Amino acid sequence: MRVNRILLSSALIVVALVLQVSVLARLHLPGAVPDLLLLTVLGLALVYGHVGGALVGFGAGLLADLAPPADHAAGRYALVLCVIGYLAGLVKPENGRLKSATGPMLVVVAAAVGSTLLYAGVGALVGDTAARHVGLVSLLFSAAVYDLLLAPFVVPGIMFLARRAENDPLAESTSSSKKATDISSGWISAGTGLKIGGSRGGLGGLKTKARTRTARVGRIKGVKRL
Repeated sequence: MRVNRILLSSALIVVALVLQVSVLARLHLPGAVPDLLLLTVLGLALVYGHVGGALVGFGAGLLADLAPPADHAAGRYALVLCVIGYLAGLVKPENGRLKSATGPMLVVVAAAVGSTLLYAGVGALVGDTAARHVGLVSLLFSAAVYDLLLAPFVVPGIMFLARRAENDPLAESTSSSKKATDISSGWISAGTGLKIGGSRGGLGGLKTKARTRTARVGRIKGVKRL
């Protein structure tokens, strides 16, 4: 990933995690908790693609695993968000812009349900049966509803910031300097009749013309002497 992607993704993930832990987790809503971190990963994956989405998801999940008050094994949520980020990146629009809101909303619902199922499945493998006591069906329904209601306020803004960060000023200045060099080279060659890239050929042409003129002058002088 490029430096601007890493910096933007890190900042957005940290902000989302802080809001997740300090605000959303304390609302005490019935069922699941709105997953702002998941929506942030989805927004970045829809711009960066499947590889970038997997990397962002893994980093975000690992940070969530280590941040207090985490009560599960480290790497569990990292695996979940890595898979979700990869799958969400596969449906990235070709031109980077969304034609309608239907596709992203379906992605959000699928990600909310899929992340809950995958988290519960990984927990069952390591002996965590908390999802059974809470009720998996209510968790799935509440997670989908909460994330769907929060998505219009998060995903478009994340995608907008990610697209703006793709405009690298260094790359633009380099390309503009190259264009300026090409234009100046073309202007010089048009004004002088010489090609900058083929200076040897141009000098050779000048030498040939000079020799031809010298030979003509020699012939004229010889004719006058006769």
